[in-house]
Amino acid sequence: MSVAPPPRSVLLIVGGSIAACKMPELVRLLLAEGIQVRCVVTEGGRQFVTPLTLQALSGQPVYTDLFSLTAEQEMGHIALSRWADLVLVCPASANLLARMASGLADDLAGALLLATDAPVMAVPAMNVRMWEHPATQANVTLLGERGVQIIPPACGPMACGEFGPGRMPEPVTIRDAVLAFYRQQQASTGPLAGCRAMVTAGPTHEPIDPVRYLANRSSGQQGFAIAAALADMGADVTLVSGPVHLSPPAGVTYLACETAREMHALVMGSGQFDVAVCTAAVADWRPEHEAAQKMKKTGLQDVPPAIKLVPNPDILAELSATGSTRPKLVIGFAAETENMVAHAIAKRQRKQCDWIVANDVSPATGIMGGQDNQIVLITPDRVEPWPKMNKTEVAKQLAARITVWFSE
Repeated sequence: MSVAPPPRSVLLIVGGSIAACKMPELVRLLLAEGIQVRCVVTEGGRQFVTPLTLQALSGQPVYTDLFSLTAEQEMGHIALSRWADLVLVCPASANLLARMASGLADDLAGALLLATDAPVMAVPAMNVRMWEHPATQANVTLLGERGVQIIPPACGPMACGEFGPGRMPEPVTIRDAVLAFYRQQQASTGPLAGCRAMVTAGPTHEPIDPVRYLANRSSGQQGFAIAAALADMGADVTLVSGPVHLSPPAGVTYLACETAREMHALVMGSGQFDVAVCTAAVADWRPEHEAAQKMKKTGLQDVPPAIKLVPNPDILAELSATGSTRPKLVIGFAAETENMVAHAIAKRQRKQCDWIVANDVSPATGIMGGQDNQIVLITPDRVEPWPKMNKTEVAKQLAARITVWFSE
């Protein structure tokens, strides 16, 4: 069986809106996710972004003319309409939406939209009055009834100087909508379709007083990447994270928390899962008492307050405990600064999890909070060092291993 998501291809139809100037950034974001992009630029779109720019970024020819002698020798508009597994109309001007609703096919964009049997997603962008006009709203409603997925415009300042709904969402939001589309498809057809996955990520903050807390340097990047990789395989993913500066992956259920006790409650209260991947750097201890007010220093001779620590709930051990609700596969993480493999093996045995992922987070490695990771995967019968790679690639390879395990 395949242990990688299928190739993904987007046909981007660029309409005549000032928001078209953001299409180079959208192409870059889609390519970074491994999505192939081909662009069709309408006459209006060419007033705001050049075909040459989009061709240079996408690495693919850009199409503009329905009656191109070269392309139409082989009915190029038909071939293009069959190539994509998603047609993204972005930005979709009021004129382009009206033409879509009317089924006009006197240019390349219109002919493609009539010829394609792929899902269509449209991202409107126009002046607020144009967006609110009954004709535009009727066109949007009609397109929705025909199965076109409409990404609602944002509300904000516009190039024309007005303010309100009609502004195109930022490229990162559009990228996430595209990723959510693919992950929803994989939830039906992917190798992990039907599998429920729990991923924990980030640090926990254990309050000392209203302004101070105990924490660690975990960024949450590895856990977020694993949640995304499992969703790409078709898993139904719930991501529980402590405080981080990351946007949740598209298409996953995201639950935010602060303390270890809050994370424990969310994990244990979210139902039964087939696989749990516990990447979170959960604080082992917390202050027994949280001061109601900020603890003040009043003089040079102040005696530092004594802070008594008590244990936090052990989420990994509790998930690993034998019982009818235990996930089929429980994976822990061991962030170590010395004797990494020995400590990780001991932790796996102590917690009774199935696998443990060990990494050296000594300050010199730059792993905690950095972009790269170097792990050792420890299972009951082997110790497997992996080469250093970026955290996204680690996540993809771990998701592939999980997929193979479930297929055996």
